Amino acid sequence: MYSIILNVDEISQIVDKLKVKLSKLENNAIVILRGDLASGKTTFVKNYVKSLGLDDLVTSPTFSLQSIYSNEIYHYDVYNKTLEEFIALGMLEEFEKNGIHFVEWGDRKFEELLKSYGYDVILLQIKKDNDKRQYILNE
Repeated sequence: MYSIILNVDEISQIVDKLKVKLSKLENNAIVILRGDLASGKTTFVKNYVKSLGLDDLVTSPTFSLQSIYSNEIYHYDVYNKTLEEFIALGMLEEFEKNGIHFVEWGDRKFEELLKSYGYDVILLQIKKDNDKRQYILNE
């Protein structure tokens, strides 16, 4: 496990750490982002997209369920959906698309299901720490 406390203007450090981890994977990766409301899950995705030199507008897909950036970065928000609803909507098949998949609010049950299907799952927990954030990346 890797843990670091950063200001928002230092977020590139954890973005770079994740990019190194992703570069070692052979398959599509699913990054589950866990944290309280306003902890910075969408901010993390914005900074990841920006780090790739992309200028896509990154917003939380809370109501749309999914956003796609530059055809290879997928961003989901399952806050308002149960796992069963997500599956019933046919969203599980989306993870077969080439690219990186960021899932906000994916719980342990969701994580275990993805692993049981053979997906590479990375967990990034974000915890508020006053004006900073603690990022915990599973190794």
